[in-house]
Amino acid sequence: MLDAICELETEDHLTARTTYSVFKFQQLPDEDIERLRQWLICPACGGKAYFRKASKDGKAACFGSRYHQADCIEFKPSAQKSREEQDAIEVQQQLVDADALMIDFSRKPRRHSSANKASTASSASKTAPTSKSSSISKSSSISESSPVPVASSMDAQVQESKTDYQVNTAAHTTEKRVPSQGLEKLLHSLLRGTDLAKSDLWVYTDSERKYRWRAKNLFVNFADADPLDNKPHMYWGTISHTDPTMSWLNPADSKDIGIPIDGIKQPLLAQFEIEDKRCFEGAGLILFGKCFWNKEKTRKIIQLWNNDLQRIFISKLED
Repeated sequence: MLDAICELETEDHLTARTTYSVFKFQQLPDEDIERLRQWLICPACGGKAYFRKASKDGKAACFGSRYHQADCIEFKPSAQKSREEQDAIEVQQQLVDADALMIDFSRKPRRHSSANKASTASSASKTAPTSKSSSISKSSSISESSPVPVASSMDAQVQESKTDYQVNTAAHTTEKRVPSQGLEKLLHSLLRGTDLAKSDLWVYTDSERKYRWRAKNLFVNFADADPLDNKPHMYWGTISHTDPTMSWLNPADSKDIGIPIDGIKQPLLAQFEIEDKRCFEGAGLILFGKCFWNKEKTRKIIQLWNNDLQRIFISKLED
């Protein structure tokens, strides 16, 4: 995208719309770029947009969006988008076919080298998940949550509760096999607009199938994060930019949320092959964590659960 619209609310509570070309926007002072970049939208379909600065190796600055409408004239399908769409189709089919789904936090994301970036969607559609859920330690499950009373039925499943999730305290799980899915495909399906975030499907967040949630209660877009909700969730959306030291991630979906990564920065950068701030700009993000206020109650903080890097996934944009 060569152009983007910046929508700002005025003191009179009116909406001021300014169209920027990428050439003009990149010439703004750094402080203006940081102030405006979270308010960009696609001029054709109105989807949330991002700005990526020019890279050190010569890649030009650009606008883009991961929220284009399918019929948007700015939407240019790529190998990456084709893979994401195939992931969305796979997850959507699981919503139809399965009674429940288990998140496999240990599943490794696919590698996309420069040699296979041009692969077509058909090759992605033929690839089925290859790894089964591996054991996740009990300590990494939702140990801070209060247990829900156990039902008297043989399978020891509790009834629907106000806590939005259920706890199974049965010594042995005798239910049929539950399909699993990794964070990469779950994020792509959410970004591509599947019904996952609105589904009543049960989703397990541990390999022992002790903790389960309705999908609609588990998956929360950054824009809907509530610091008064003391339960952990799978928060998702896109990254607008980072602070100058790459210690905080700023979601594009909400202007008052920060995600601290300073304590895990080096292993996080290594895990997702992030070389500079530009790699974060426009990237998709999903993480299991909790939302709370900062001391001044002026900014929401989303903290990765136990700083466990298995519980976060970043989907970088491919140049």
